[in-house]
Amino acid sequence: MIRRVLLMFVLCASTVSMQAQKFALIDMDYVFKNIPAYERANEQLSQVSKKWQAEVDALTTEAQTMYKNYQNEVVFLSKEQKKAKQDAIMEKEKQASELKRKYFGPEGELFKKRTALMSPIQDEVYNAVKDVADLRGYQLVLDRASDTGIIFGSPKIDISDEVLRKLGYSY
Repeated sequence: MIRRVLLMFVLCASTVSMQAQKFALIDMDYVFKNIPAYERANEQLSQVSKKWQAEVDALTTEAQTMYKNYQNEVVFLSKEQKKAKQDAIMEKEKQASELKRKYFGPEGELFKKRTALMSPIQDEVYNAVKDVADLRGYQLVLDRASDTGIIFGSPKIDISDEVLRKLGYSY
């Protein structure tokens, strides 16, 4: 009798664990491209990046010009003058390198600005995806845009448009 009850319990437990997992696909590139705030933030980052790159390029060009002038004058300079010009060129190159690191380094201004502009939008999208997944009972949502392992995904399980509607955008 105990064996039958135990057997029934094991069968019921295994049946519950064998239920199919529900999953969905989302194309995050598509979602972000259809959010105007994300596109504006990208444009703003692009403009700032170009401006900062122009500043770095100006310092680099100045250092190159100083070096070319040095090469043309080197035969006429004393040792002290050569040393002074070399130090000035190296200092200009160092300034360009430091400015580049300040703007574009791993903890640079561009990274901070990107985080400040994009994080709120990404958090909002994440919350919408989570809400849709909870509402429809999905245990897993895969991003088809970033996962190259997905060879085929049925449009029936793509929730990209549903997430956009949840965010207030209808496409």
